[in-house]
Amino acid sequence: MLIKTDDLGVPRFSNRDLTDMIYSGHVDKCHVVLCDPSDDIDKFNAAMQDQHLPELTKYIALDVDQQTFDGALQSEWFMPDEYKDINVYEYVLGKAETPCPQHIQDRIWEEMEAYGERDMHNLLRYMVYLVDFMRENDIVWGVGRGSSVASYVLYLIGVHKIDSIKYELDWREFLR
Repeated sequence: MLIKTDDLGVPRFSNRDLTDMIYSGHVDKCHVVLCDPSDDIDKFNAAMQDQHLPELTKYIALDVDQQTFDGALQSEWFMPDEYKDINVYEYVLGKAETPCPQHIQDRIWEEMEAYGERDMHNLLRYMVYLVDFMRENDIVWGVGRGSSVASYVLYLIGVHKIDSIKYELDWREFLR
């Protein structure tokens, strides 16, 4: 399905797109769909009410410029609340071998400080959510590539499968 977007890149769905979603078994995702204002969704919403299912929201164009819109999206992480409060350091340390040797604890702490200096702890929380989501939904992702494989923290989260300590990779290659 080719998705139309507005000037800000917000997806818009036509009646045909919604019908395809319903017939393909994705009606549960329809409540998050914004419709084009030219589409008549009143009949659809009436049917949803009869079935006690979520109604659709009509598309309303936002009166902001691209930079403001992008800034607002970058400050909001769309993930379940239980991931927003994860203590990333404790989570990552809990994924390390037990008992965790001091040199590994030091490496984790050093990387976590660097992530913190760059205000990237929310990104790490999102990566925990994303990896969990992909595992739960049997989505395959790569073994790892590029400088990200130098991060032992990302390895412990499950973003890649390269043990950078075993291969003596310098994590600073990733966060330079």
